[in-house]
Amino acid sequence: MMQALAVSAPSRMELTSLPAPTPRPHEVLLQVGAVGLCGTDFHIFEGFANYHSDANGRLIPLSEQPQILGHEFCGTVVEVGSEVKDLRPGDRVVADQGWNCHSYGEAQLCEYCATGNSHQCARYAEHGITGLQGALAEYVAIPAVNAVKIESDLPFEQAVLTEPLACITHSNEMLRRTPARYTFGGERPIRNVLICGAGPAGLFFTQYLRNVIGFDGTLIVTEPNAKRRELVSSFGATAIDPTAVDLVTATRELTDGERIHCLIESAGVAQLFKQMPGLLRKQATVVLYGHGHHGVDLGVLNNLQFIEPTLIAPVGASGGFDGDGRPTIYRRSLELINSGKVNVSKLITNRYTTLATVPQGFATDRFSAEYIKGMAVFA
Repeated sequence: MMQALAVSAPSRMELTSLPAPTPRPHEVLLQVGAVGLCGTDFHIFEGFANYHSDANGRLIPLSEQPQILGHEFCGTVVEVGSEVKDLRPGDRVVADQGWNCHSYGEAQLCEYCATGNSHQCARYAEHGITGLQGALAEYVAIPAVNAVKIESDLPFEQAVLTEPLACITHSNEMLRRTPARYTFGGERPIRNVLICGAGPAGLFFTQYLRNVIGFDGTLIVTEPNAKRRELVSSFGATAIDPTAVDLVTATRELTDGERIHCLIESAGVAQLFKQMPGLLRKQATVVLYGHGHHGVDLGVLNNLQFIEPTLIAPVGASGGFDGDGRPTIYRRSLELINSGKVNVSKLITNRYTTLATVPQGFATDRFSAEYIKGMAVFA
């Protein structure tokens, strides 16, 4: 038996006991080392999002099947299936939480996996989100090809941020390859970017644009929290407090009246859609990264559609595969952390060393002015 945290109703998370998983021949059993608390977890916890559906697309409520959250995770291999030859007990690994064709051992890849879109796999499922057991538990079993070995002494609490950084890596790849009027390095170069929200995603986007792709244009981040604005500034962006100034006026001034070429919505705040028509240059690009939007009528899109933006909606850490079937995007993102190009340590503000203390992060801590990223660290 093992301990786990289960969400059985909105805002209701309880410690429970259940059988520890047994790895199948192509799987490994991990003792969970660290789990990142993500905005998607909070949206599911609050009841504003549900990605768990049956074969007919019917959403399965938490009351019918409680969800064990935790899709950002890493751990130590404690048992390997009979078919696993390249991992052994004691190996420290980062997990790709999404099941794709390689995860299932398919001889032929579906059209999505074959074209580097693994998060849209025809049989896609995801630990901690679509019903598969998440990592807010003592143990979790995953396909061996979903386990990327940590080849350094990187602490678990930093290595676990490979998953959210991989999502940013995927988003930037989509942004760079999607045909649009304004592009990075194209005939009409993107000269300014507005990132809405300086949570972990916004802070990763800021560092990725500056340090990985070398964007040297105007980079603006809107964020009401003073601690996060200070961090944004240290990463090379101009921070705006939307509660102190008019965001539309401020961005026009900072862009010399051009308005925004590329807007990245990473806050999950629906009210921003009301402001977008005033923020955007015509035919600008909008990256819809945030999730869990609620409380705004769909009619706010009318004026946004009128200016013909290119809308990009990236999901997860989708990408292609290395020769061993493991996810390329995860390996690349883990290396960005190892190399120091993306600093993850400054984002971690809250640590929980037992499962019993994790609900505090969901219920209260995340609303603190000092909170940026919560982390369950068990090893």
